[in-house]
Amino acid sequence: MDINTKKLKKNAFRVTKERGLTASRIRVPGGRMDAKYLTDIQNIADTYGNGTVHLTVRQGFEIPGIPFEKMPEVNQLLQPIIEGLGINQEEDGNGYTSSGTRNIMACVGNSICPYGCYDTTDFARKMEKAIFPNDLHFKIAFTGCSNDCGKVRMHDFGIIGMTVPQFDANRCVSCEACAKTCKKKSVGVLKMINYRPKRDEEKCIGCGECVLVCPNMAWTRSEKKYYKLTIMGRNGKKNPRMGEDWIKWIDEESIIKIVQNTYAYVKEYIDKNAPAGKEHIGYIVDRTGFEEFKKWALKDVVLPDIAEVRTPVYWGGIKY
Repeated sequence: MDINTKKLKKNAFRVTKERGLTASRIRVPGGRMDAKYLTDIQNIADTYGNGTVHLTVRQGFEIPGIPFEKMPEVNQLLQPIIEGLGINQEEDGNGYTSSGTRNIMACVGNSICPYGCYDTTDFARKMEKAIFPNDLHFKIAFTGCSNDCGKVRMHDFGIIGMTVPQFDANRCVSCEACAKTCKKKSVGVLKMINYRPKRDEEKCIGCGECVLVCPNMAWTRSEKKYYKLTIMGRNGKKNPRMGEDWIKWIDEESIIKIVQNTYAYVKEYIDKNAPAGKEHIGYIVDRTGFEEFKKWALKDVVLPDIAEVRTPVYWGGIKY
């Protein structure tokens, strides 16, 4: 049968090596979902696919072995999953609206992990609402703390959770546990002065290790949530590189605004001859220069007073 492969991909089905068969692609924003939807996925895989499900590296599912002619029926079965996961779609009942912007990834965050500084899933879903669907090639990931289990420095935008440690001298018992742990497990910014820990605010990465180890709650997390924003990491065959830290102690609203501004920047400067109309943002920044990107990204952004902006930013990585 004749198949419009461009339309098929746009509907989040994959072109596979098996003639006449496709794979349904189901993304999970933030990487978390109610377990009840696993039954729906199993039903599709057993009824229309080959009975297997592939877990993707971007926290989604692929159901292979689906005949082309069964795609409309599969799309109907996908509707409750789409609604339950909060996926933005253009038309109900017609499946996923695929886009160049990849699924937003997240580690488990502070709802599960004691090291997490914020609810990664909640923030990822807010970003979903702000940017999807969009054909521009963006990759965004969230991680709860500086351990970076989400490997966010491999993305165009990586969001790392931070906390400003709050110290109550009246609760301190001078055990030195915080200073020892900071030296052993973090970056060594706590020094004991007159039997009390002193934090080097300039070098602190806001990991919260001092909060976790304190036996008497002399250290606590800040009420306000802060983040470290890393930018323009990428993998792939051509010039892979790690993302670089750009803004430290940034807030949630500013991050969302910067990402939205970057969409406008890419629309202005993208190479119109790029394959499939896609170009990694990092290549565009390399071409226009960092200061031009910065001008667009920070337009109408009001950073918190505590924010530290690194400028200019330079990248290393492999060069071909």
